[in-house]
Amino acid sequence: MQGSSNPSDTDTAATPEPADAEQASRELRAQVLAAVLAEVAALPSLPGVYRYFDAQDQVLYVGKAKNLKKRVSSYFQKDHGGTRIGMMVARIARLQTTVVRTEAEALLLENNLIKTLNPKFNILFRDDKSYPYLKLSGHDYPRVSYYRGAVDRRHRYFGPFPSAWAVKESIQLIQKVFRLRTCEDTVFNNRSRPCLLFQIRRCSGPCVPEGQGAEYGRDVRNAERFLLGETQEVMDGLQAQMMAYADALQFELAAEVRNQISALSKVLQQQAMDENSATGRDRDVDILAVKVQGGRACVNLAMVRGGRHLGDRAYFPKHVEDATAVALADDDEEGQPPRRSAEQQVLEAFMAQHYLDAQVPSLIVVSEDVDAALAEALTLQAGYKVTTQAQPRGQRRIWQEMCAKGAELALARLLSQEGSQQARTQALIEALDLSVQELDKFRIECFDISHTAGEATMASCVVFEGHQMQSGQYRRYNIEGITGGDDYAAMRQVLTRRYSKMAEAAQLGTGRLPDLVLVDGGKGQVSMAREVFEELGLDLALIVGVEKGEGRKVGLEELVFADGRDKVYLGRDSAALMLVAQIRDEAHRFAITGMRAKRAAVRTGGSKLEDVAGVGPKKRAQLLQRFGGVRGVAGASVDELCTVKGVSRELAEEIYRVLH
Repeated sequence: MQGSSNPSDTDTAATPEPADAEQASRELRAQVLAAVLAEVAALPSLPGVYRYFDAQDQVLYVGKAKNLKKRVSSYFQKDHGGTRIGMMVARIARLQTTVVRTEAEALLLENNLIKTLNPKFNILFRDDKSYPYLKLSGHDYPRVSYYRGAVDRRHRYFGPFPSAWAVKESIQLIQKVFRLRTCEDTVFNNRSRPCLLFQIRRCSGPCVPEGQGAEYGRDVRNAERFLLGETQEVMDGLQAQMMAYADALQFELAAEVRNQISALSKVLQQQAMDENSATGRDRDVDILAVKVQGGRACVNLAMVRGGRHLGDRAYFPKHVEDATAVALADDDEEGQPPRRSAEQQVLEAFMAQHYLDAQVPSLIVVSEDVDAALAEALTLQAGYKVTTQAQPRGQRRIWQEMCAKGAELALARLLSQEGSQQARTQALIEALDLSVQELDKFRIECFDISHTAGEATMASCVVFEGHQMQSGQYRRYNIEGITGGDDYAAMRQVLTRRYSKMAEAAQLGTGRLPDLVLVDGGKGQVSMAREVFEELGLDLALIVGVEKGEGRKVGLEELVFADGRDKVYLGRDSAALMLVAQIRDEAHRFAITGMRAKRAAVRTGGSKLEDVAGVGPKKRAQLLQRFGGVRGVAGASVDELCTVKGVSRELAEEIYRVLH
């Protein structure tokens, strides 16, 4: 009897009761909370920024405060229950604080940290500062062009513009009115006669001596003044110039200026604004309008530059619902107004994050009142006075209403698209009879193989999750060690590389497999995928092949299963098939672009030459041009390589070593 009872005693001691585990968890949480409260008690009553971290050291929330001790302690003074703020507080494992001098400094630091750390409970806007500009080159005969990138002080830049279309429209306008050149300097320097743009009166032809008079410089100055909003001054100057030519009996030149005046007048008439309002501070204005609906938000940014309305751009932040709920505690500090609306929170978050390292105009027209400290922080950041205006009049009121309508339409379009994507996801789940608990976490991975006659074989893996493609999780795989053109071997290799470690992590409970694996192909590819999954001990029901239908026509695709189920034809108009086709096409696009880049590198030898220290783009181009390609470079001796301008003997020896 005693011997038979020992195993039971051992099992009981080794496996704690659920009640004991729950009690241990509560005790551990109590210890963590006590440590956090001790940190809170030691905080100073000074302005600063605080960060909350969870047990995995992930940032939960970043906030600012006039009084750190009072603000942070407010989170722990009452039971928030099952609210979003309660969920956040329950996950706090530690905190960090930074003391600053003023609330404006706190705001700037807060939003720098938000952009860097991407906390779950803060409103976050995508960091998109790559605005296009219109560029006038620093040349004797300046060129007008579209530009995006770092600023070079040798040139002049006008903008930013909300879109590439707005820049190109302005360039066309300048060509029509001021007839400035748009050709590259290399083309300009080698012209012997004017191009077609001269014939259609879109360029004054400074590439030839006949067009290199003082008139081109005058047109450049007028174009600059026009872009700066000095339209009336430009018109007055052109009028005076026309009269001067007429008085000197130079009627052909007077007619040219008259045509400029006529073209400029038409342009000004097309602008939907009162010209009298486009003076002073109204020459450069940003207009911001916010709309919140259905758990999503949109901030629409309209730009006025040089007195001209250039268009708008819509931004859609993340974490709106969680962040606006948590912000309740941030408004409880003494002296704060009643709780801000969701619209105010979203708008303030956009302004703080967007203008941190971007050009900010001196006037911003907004659809909601914003905190005065925000304008103070932007003034501090910009180095000049920045004013916000929530109740404008006249032309500014018109701009505000236009911007608000744009925000409303953009958000409605987004909600419609998301609803459509959710419907497609649900339709696919139902069509395949899948068991999915959380629709928003349903994950699909799709694979495709691409090559050209067996050369530069590339496999792609694209990811669909949360009802949208997740481009940041895409992966490409170079396929090596197989017979060229063997798609089955390529598929075996990529699936093995992708899921061997993932399968081990999933068995240990530290990883997650996708809910569905799509392969672009029919029975052959599916059979290869089945073999890989059997070797790895994975569920065959995850694998679905997308087989092209009769005549390879779009809409006739059939789904092939690895677990023995019959083929399924979803129907040409099926929402599920639309989703499958979208994911399959994205996998194909991603694979073929990678394959083409790899093939180009192989054929030009770019990848090998790029590995040589001291061989930049110019030297590489000179080498390839001198020897007719990478094979010629590889076949050249060290002495022959030295004949290329800028290639020393040491560099020639290094090139020879790398290519051999």
